[in-house]
Amino acid sequence: MAFLEVTNIRKEFPGVVALNGVDFSIDLGKIHCLAGENGAGKSTLVKILTGVEVPNKGEIFIDGKNALEHHELFAYLAYVPQELNLFTHMTVAENLFMPFSTSGMARTIINHSSLKKAAEECIDRFKIKAKPHQLVREITVSDQQLVQIARASTKKNFKVLILDEPTSSLTDREVERLFGIVKELRDTGHAVIFISHKLEEMFTLGDELTVLRNEEKVGYSEMKSVSEAELIRMMSGKDIKIDDVFRPTDQRGKPLLEVRHLTGPRFEDVSFTLNEGEILGFAGLVGAGRTEVMQTMFGYLKPKSGEILLNGTPWKLGDTSFSVRHGMLYLSESRKEHGILPLLSLRENIAISIFEDTVTAYVISDSRERKIVSDIIEQYEIKTSSMNKKIMFLSGGNQQKAIIGRAMACRPKVLIFDEPTKGIDVRTKVDIYNIMKQLAEKGMGIILVSSEMNELQKCANRIITMYEGRINGEFITEQTGQRELVGAIIGARDHKNAA
Repeated sequence: MAFLEVTNIRKEFPGVVALNGVDFSIDLGKIHCLAGENGAGKSTLVKILTGVEVPNKGEIFIDGKNALEHHELFAYLAYVPQELNLFTHMTVAENLFMPFSTSGMARTIINHSSLKKAAEECIDRFKIKAKPHQLVREITVSDQQLVQIARASTKKNFKVLILDEPTSSLTDREVERLFGIVKELRDTGHAVIFISHKLEEMFTLGDELTVLRNEEKVGYSEMKSVSEAELIRMMSGKDIKIDDVFRPTDQRGKPLLEVRHLTGPRFEDVSFTLNEGEILGFAGLVGAGRTEVMQTMFGYLKPKSGEILLNGTPWKLGDTSFSVRHGMLYLSESRKEHGILPLLSLRENIAISIFEDTVTAYVISDSRERKIVSDIIEQYEIKTSSMNKKIMFLSGGNQQKAIIGRAMACRPKVLIFDEPTKGIDVRTKVDIYNIMKQLAEKGMGIILVSSEMNELQKCANRIITMYEGRINGEFITEQTGQRELVGAIIGARDHKNAA
């Protein structure tokens, strides 16, 4: 029997079957990839594996014993969620060993000297750029992600580590570092369950593969025995052309947005032009300043100097309401924090942007609201059992489509996508790429901020690179190779090859 084994797992929620007859097992010394589209049942399976949810049917065995009868066995599993879940007001050292009872640090009074020493060893192992005494809110997002991963490894009894989209906030160098640690854990007798929508990561790391689709297990294979096309087919149930190009027809329109010498938090002297009907990509390492530029343009952050023109007219900076009213929308990479209203329904999340279209004589027309929301759900192919379902229960891809549909109801001229496919499956990525292309070909100007080079090369007409808060390159995508782009991203040299 494998160290961790679940058989014939079924989980039901009111009106929904979340898992149906799923088997899964992993031996120590293995990296097992768990793949599937958003909504396939991966999250529910993880909750069952960690003891958070109890299955309606099926069995769970850990180290040969029934974990449903001996709940303490779940302590052998450590879980790192996709979203950051740290105590930002506490120190790095404290976060690394919380809760103290499971990390071996439990004391009536905490020995801060021992805590500091243990934290330094952990920080050094994971190459985290932080000090034990620093507050978590003072370190970068990528280092917070590494702290979260390191914290899971400090559980004194853990044998199985579950990583859910662990690289979403990491640079390529940090990803390499993480992969080295994951392989080290495998080689020292641990097991790792690795969940990712990035196919190349699974092929780089995985020993074994289990695929879920529509709440059922549809495939198992040794990683070396499956091709990328076969994996996509298992996940989606059909062939998907992931190598297609989604750049809008490059008929260079007139300048739509002009940014001149903009300086703000973590960036300076940024100038560029966005044309009508164009997708303009922004590339750079984590911390290069891309997001700060976009949030300053939108009005979320205050600029120090510079100006913006939209259709030749000066733009008011520092006012998000002005931006929304006058045609600029920013879709944040943090869907849960800045995108959705999780406790409200899908209908309510969309309806907040169509208020002016649904009010008659100071009263919201229920029928008009339902009609507009229904049209948006249909147009953007948002999968939901009901428009009244809480949006927090939709998959990440369907949440993102709802955010895009809500944004389009405001009729923007400029739409800024910041990491729009973060944590989204292959098929939904293609849907979002097609949406961006269609919007651009209708004359909208789109800015795409992405850490995925392939995504930028597939979708953007031009790519601007940033390094340490400054623009250091501008490229016509179809004339540029990946090596040249990577050289600019890591600051090897400045480039200008765009017309």
